[in-house]
Amino acid sequence: MRINEPNRAGMINAYNKTNKLQASKEAKIKLGKDEVQISSEALELLKQVEDADPRVRKEKVNELRQQIENGTYHVPSDKIAEKFLSFWKKP
Repeated sequence: MRINEPNRAGMINAYNKTNKLQASKEAKIKLGKDEVQISSEALELLKQVEDADPRVRKEKVNELRQQIENGTYHVPSDKIAEKFLSFWKKP
């Protein structure tokens, strides 16, 4: 019974060469750049936030942060459902 076949090493080398060729081809593929598109609605909201008094905004953020840290922040589920429905019903 022969355990070591003479062609087995040749097959392994051929397999390794094929993998190296495929890897080099994949490395040559040029990757695209990430892009971000901001809707006009989001730009309007951003403008409203920027136009608002920064102190009021900072106070609101601090208040929300405290509520989250204390575990007292709660959003009613019906308001969440309303927002989802209004978003999905938009034409």
